[in-house]
Amino acid sequence: MPEHPICARFLDLMMKPLEPLRDEVVPEARGRVLEVGVGTGMNFSRYDGIEALYGVEPDPHMIRRARKRAARADFPVQLDQAGAESLPYPDEFFDTAVLTWVLCTIPEPDLAVNEILRVLKPGGRLLYVEHTRSRFPTAMKFQDSLTPYWKKIGGGCHLNRDSVSLIRSSGFVGVTVQPCGREAWTLLPVYRGLAFKAST
Repeated sequence: MPEHPICARFLDLMMKPLEPLRDEVVPEARGRVLEVGVGTGMNFSRYDGIEALYGVEPDPHMIRRARKRAARADFPVQLDQAGAESLPYPDEFFDTAVLTWVLCTIPEPDLAVNEILRVLKPGGRLLYVEHTRSRFPTAMKFQDSLTPYWKKIGGGCHLNRDSVSLIRSSGFVGVTVQPCGREAWTLLPVYRGLAFKAST
């Protein structure tokens, strides 16, 4: 698994302009919560009234920083150094899953989304905010051209990955998609939304 020590050091600064979106999405989590790709733990202070938080993060430099934040949380936190493609949790274990700008970095995102479905309880919710592939041809071309270079400095981030379509096509139901800011003339169109695991 690739390591990103420099990205881990500067991630909080790089992501600071997106903090208001974290404030909108993360506090909606309830019950036993899974956060996929905790990074340095920037979301931890935004959870409110949850039962417990479980988080996965494969990068040792990221999770080391996240553990320091987890120690200050006022709810139980379990962090596991693991990839999202094989989550170390039983079936139907979580009430809520949270994704914030992470599907772009996962080597096999299809497997990761399927794993999230597996570990959510029937009726469980996925809360997400992700950047995705542009709908506009000119921006698409720039995303495709820049992605090989951006991955090296952005912790494996794929500018051209269609993260929203991954969620829509995965088996979740009731998927909502809301644009956050500009959709045209940007290389980072961001969307937030909600999806459910079908009740049995």
